[in-house]
Parts: sequence; C-alpha cells; structure tokens
Amino acid sequence: MDDYSIEAAIESILFASGEPVTIARLAAALELEPREIEEAAETLSGRYRFERRGIRLVRLDKSLQMTTAPELADLIRKTLEERKPPPMSRAALEVLSLAAYYQPITRAQVERARGIESGATLSGLVDKGLLAEAGRLEVPGRPIQYKTTPAFLRAFGLSSLDELPDTEIDGQLTLE
Repeated sequence: MDDYSIEAAIESILFASGEPVTIARLAAALELEPREIEEAAETLSGRYRFERRGIRLVRLDKSLQMTTAPELADLIRKTLEERKPPPMSRAALEVLSLAAYYQPITRAQVERARGIESGATLSGLVDKGLLAEAGRLEVPGRPIQYKTTPAFLRAFGLSSLDELPDTEIDGQLTLE
C-alpha cells in the first residue's frame, strides 16, 4: 500500500466513523504496523493544518479522530443553529481536574479533596461523557473509580493527559 493509499484509507475510515478509532484497530484493518499509521496520520494532519483546511485529524491518546477546525466553530454553530453549551460550573471543573490528575479516583476521594459532597457533579460529568467508570476499588464496599474520556480530551483541546500543565500541588494532595 503506498503512502497516498494509506492516508486515503485512514481519512475514509475516520470520516465514516465519526468517533475516535484506535491506532491499533486502524493498523489491523489496513494490515500495517501502528508506526506506519502514526506516520501517515502525522503527514495528513500536517497537510490539513498547512492548507488551512476546515477539518483536522487529531490524536486522542492512542486514537485518531477527524474534527472540524476549531477556528470555524462559531460558523458551524451558527449554520447548524446549535446553541452554545452552558459553561461548566466551578464544581464540575474541580472534579474534572481531580479526575484528570489523580485518576482513577473514587467519589470519596473527590469529596475528601474538595471537602464537599460531589456525587451529583460526578454523575453529571458521566452523563456528559467527560468521565467514565474505570472499574471498582478492591476495598470493602468496592467503590466505583472514575477516569477521564476522549470527550474530555476533545473538550479541553488535549491529545493526551501528558499535556496537562504541571501543578504546584502535584504530590502534595493525598487522596488515601
């Protein structure tokens, strides 16, 4: 498969999917090595940026997704007559921050760090798809653990959690 064919195949699959597709799944489908998928995706992504196209190819941790160019968001919203989502509450941002930096995290750990009941906020963030269940903690009661999702990465313009800024509280907050 030549470079053009690989790029065209990736582009087609991602466009048709509408959702993130793992690099491993693309590699398996195209019978290529993950490295070849990553290289083709990087070339394609660079081409979209260079040509100032209306679409972007973004990497979300170990997945790829086609998105619209962020600078065209207002035009898209206006054209599709969608309302701008309401801004997130301070509570939601606090819970997301804790989950992003300390995941997987339980409701009790969030509440201990915030000093306030946070069950409703956690449920709302799960409903919005920004947090997801990440299993259960192996302690009595087996509380649910939460982690961030690809939707969280998209919402904050991140490719992976490694892009989160360093914080002064790193290592100072204990959730045990």
